[in-house]
Amino acid sequence: MKLLPALQLLFIPGVSFLAQAQTGLAPKKFLPLPLGQVRPRGWLSDQLVVQTNGLAGHEHEFYHYVSQTDWTGGDSLYSNLEEAGSYWFNAMVPNSVLVNETVIHQKTLEFLDYVLDHQDSTGWIGPEVNTNKPRFLWGRYPFFFGAIQLTEVHPELTDRVVTALHKFVPLANKMLHNNGEGVDAWAQTRWEDFVLTLQWLHDFHPNGKEDLLVDTMKQLKFTGVPWEKVFSEELFPKTAVEHTPNPFNLPLTWHGVNIAEGLKALPTTFRFTHNQTDIDTASKGWDMLFQYHGRPSGIYAADEYLAGLEAVRGGSYLYQVIGDPKFADRVERIAYNALPATLTGDMWSRQYLQQQNQIASKDINPFPNDGSYSNVFGLEPNYPCCTVNFPQGWPKFISNAFLKTPDQKSLVHLYLGPFSTSSTLSSDNHVTVNVDTLYPFSDTLHTTITATKAFTYFVRIPSWVSGGTIAINGGKANAVNPSNGLQAVSVSPGTTTFVLNLPAKITIENRPHNSIAIHRGPFNFAFDIPRNQKVLRRDSREPRAVDLEFDASGAWQFAIDPATLHFETTSPSSLPSPIFDSGKSPLSMTVTACPIDWDIAGNTFAAPPPSNPACTGRNTTLTLTPLGVSNPCVLVQWHM
Repeated sequence: MKLLPALQLLFIPGVSFLAQAQTGLAPKKFLPLPLGQVRPRGWLSDQLVVQTNGLAGHEHEFYHYVSQTDWTGGDSLYSNLEEAGSYWFNAMVPNSVLVNETVIHQKTLEFLDYVLDHQDSTGWIGPEVNTNKPRFLWGRYPFFFGAIQLTEVHPELTDRVVTALHKFVPLANKMLHNNGEGVDAWAQTRWEDFVLTLQWLHDFHPNGKEDLLVDTMKQLKFTGVPWEKVFSEELFPKTAVEHTPNPFNLPLTWHGVNIAEGLKALPTTFRFTHNQTDIDTASKGWDMLFQYHGRPSGIYAADEYLAGLEAVRGGSYLYQVIGDPKFADRVERIAYNALPATLTGDMWSRQYLQQQNQIASKDINPFPNDGSYSNVFGLEPNYPCCTVNFPQGWPKFISNAFLKTPDQKSLVHLYLGPFSTSSTLSSDNHVTVNVDTLYPFSDTLHTTITATKAFTYFVRIPSWVSGGTIAINGGKANAVNPSNGLQAVSVSPGTTTFVLNLPAKITIENRPHNSIAIHRGPFNFAFDIPRNQKVLRRDSREPRAVDLEFDASGAWQFAIDPATLHFETTSPSSLPSPIFDSGKSPLSMTVTACPIDWDIAGNTFAAPPPSNPACTGRNTTLTLTPLGVSNPCVLVQWHM
């Protein structure tokens, strides 16, 4: 599946929206905090440092797709604004802020300056200025996100960014009214990203242009993919789509990344249509996507296009608008499983298509739409866009971990993990929160809150928690009692502390062919297959950037007895770095297994599991670990 862009598109920048009257934009259920107000702590902070020390923090130094050696040349960030430069900028703005990486952050500021300095008199932004290149709208949208985030960190940039955007909007509006000029196949599917930018302007910097901004939102929807139809029960694909005629004659509607775009399209339109059906269809579409194409890792399958349920194929915004905890549960599962599983531990190599039962990683093509290098861990397997796009995952996850209620009286801890935040709530209530935890590698979270005034604090209790307790200010531990997934905590002026214990049961997920997947808490557990590693290619400009082949060096054909699953954990005071690497997890499971006959479907993945396997040898004990620390050769679905 094209995981990383799909993952990052479930998040948006830390852009807040003000509640509006019915004739304006509908309010959201929750408001994100500006970039920099939520910070990672502990192991999560270290994970972002690993990313910055890896490919993400160095690719601009050598990688031709985003090289900054010559911003006016053919391989420059700026000339690639239609994709590469925008992606890099949108990822590295929050990455550099959250790790205080001043060199990279300065480069993002220089990039912003260069782009805005070269806006032409018509309002157009991008490398097409003073050229005969056709002008397409899509490539500017990630750049807008990055620019908005920079205004949150550097308020002094606000006037310049807002002026540039208001100069661009009339041009874009004119193009859209002119038979959808500038709307290519990608802009047709990703129009909601521009809507988000327009809504930020409308909420904070309308400059008397409210009508123009809303009309532009409507034109984007009118010239784009009708997502309300794509996610309708009668038209949504229930199986892999390579042999299914697309009723919209727009094949990119079923493209994996664009489906993620579509998930947030209807909540964006709800803000200006006020139609409850937009919200209902978005929620139903989410359910259908994971019902028919979901994976145990939390993500959905798309080897470029939607790929069904077979294991051999490879919503922060939704929660903010709708408030259903199912979106937050899913996002957390994706972040702690699918994201790290598609990267090597040092984050110097990434994979394009992530498989569930992957017995090898090598240069061979088993996919209907993608190239032979899709399965390799490397610098640029299959498409370069993911190389510059994947760094958005962790920063956007962190930035969206805390929210405010629309009245700004309360703070919500949405994604669980080690965080800190400092924010000012209504009535000039200055609040600081520190969360110390090894979660999800531990069930216990210690939270310390200081506040100048009393308020209600909320913390999400995931749906998988069983027997959770909360102890406030050293008092007795009482059972949690969340409402719509949120536990309320009364905070007094001064300091309030509480301890959450959030244990979970081992759960079994039924998968095709009478197979199962195993979960505990947010983690999907996998068998880390013994393997050999071979370097296929090493970049001559940066020797740490390598393409890697992995082959199984031990048996992987097993059936397991789920009745024998036993969860085990140690209690370390800290976690090793990088934590998402083989052999590092303090959590594991043991299970009784026996060898079986199980065919391969290609050189990199197992065939669908046999429906009724027989043991071919003696029982043995397997150790299972979380998927993200078990890559790149893993087995995540077995037979009972």
